[in-house]
Amino acid sequence: MDLVLGVADRFFFSPYVYPASWPEDEPLRQVLGLLVLTNLGAAILYLGLGALSYFLIFNHDLMKHPHFLPNQVRREIKYAMTSLPWISLPTVALFFAEVRGYSKLYDNVHDSPMGWPGLILSMVSFLFFTDMCIYWIHRFLHHKLIYKHFHKPHHVWKIPSPFASHAFHPVDGFLQGLPYHIYPFLFPLHKLLYLGLYVGVNVWTISIHDGDYRLPRPLQPVVNGAAHHTDHHLYFDYNYGQYFTLWDRLGRSYRHPSALEGKGPLDCIRRMEQHNQARGPLDGGPGRREERPGRIENTKEKEA
Repeated sequence: MDLVLGVADRFFFSPYVYPASWPEDEPLRQVLGLLVLTNLGAAILYLGLGALSYFLIFNHDLMKHPHFLPNQVRREIKYAMTSLPWISLPTVALFFAEVRGYSKLYDNVHDSPMGWPGLILSMVSFLFFTDMCIYWIHRFLHHKLIYKHFHKPHHVWKIPSPFASHAFHPVDGFLQGLPYHIYPFLFPLHKLLYLGLYVGVNVWTISIHDGDYRLPRPLQPVVNGAAHHTDHHLYFDYNYGQYFTLWDRLGRSYRHPSALEGKGPLDCIRRMEQHNQARGPLDGGPGRREERPGRIENTKEKEA
């Protein structure tokens, strides 16, 4: 994060905000700068990437699903934008520790213990380490004593839009993001690669909420895509993983996506529309949504 802070200091904070007498490496100044950059960056990534996904990828037919809530997209955005500033507070503490040199982040490939192979290995290990940690954190958040306090707000969105991706309770959002920040304190990681992975994580988080259930057949048993994660929102006790299905399989929480079996949300909508059309005008006319054929079976949520 010191790279981003350095650019911001050079082109914005030093010439336009802070007095010249305030050194760039002064701790309070660094904390204030990181607080601004973290909130601004989170909002840009969330709203920018979320909007691109919503307008270019998200299947708007999903908004016809009985579980898609009135004004849901607006409510998702409002909840996320209320939570992100709170999530930023402990996040800034971790970024500050990075800037002060307590992490194992490095500037040059030659500083890597293994050179270029080490760079590639660190990228792979980052994905597997964070996937493992998020699986267990996510599963912990589903414990009956924890769920209703922190994780339940995210499960309000049973048919999520891309904007549901960051619509978490602040504690939930920080805990699930914690592995990304812990990794560079435990393992060497290139600073630019870290920034790239951080953006990539946000892209992936949005993508598993975007309603695009397509996935190449060879990857379906391995990659935790939008179809897998949508079933997590619908059926609650399955598919806790972030990128891969490995830990769900080991933890016996894997469920093959209903959308890949012709039983997903879009299939439910098609059956509902066919049923309404078949009723005809004498039965109340097409377009009525009182009946819900092919209703999704179990959408339970645990209450403590």
